[in-house]
Amino acid sequence: MDGKFLPQTMMNFTGHDWGRVGNLCVPANTGAKQLTILEARLLPGKGHDFHMHPGQEEALFVVAGDVEQWVGEKKQMLKPGDAVFVPAGMVHASFNMGQGEARILAIFGPSIGEAGFEAVDMTQHAPWKGLR
Repeated sequence: MDGKFLPQTMMNFTGHDWGRVGNLCVPANTGAKQLTILEARLLPGKGHDFHMHPGQEEALFVVAGDVEQWVGEKKQMLKPGDAVFVPAGMVHASFNMGQGEARILAIFGPSIGEAGFEAVDMTQHAPWKGLR
């Protein structure tokens, strides 16, 4: 496999009601098998609600903004430069508590499918439904 340069124009952002996600390093644009990196941009007051990744570990790194980060039933405020590790199968969520857009790098391993990750929505399951 050859290395790949990934200019910002190749990120292909996908919009959501809570913000947007760009593909920095996914199998579809790099051929990576063990590593997926996404950039999530959370709108003020919004977030990527409770979910899990059954077969993937994840590290989240806050690039900008104030993020209320949940891992299991514990929450902590994260600022730029802070990070968190989420084991495979653990429910987690990230919410932007600031006035501007929050930016998070999400790093997954191993890659799954062309998108590089799979997420299972847990927002309607206890105890996640009533935590926030």
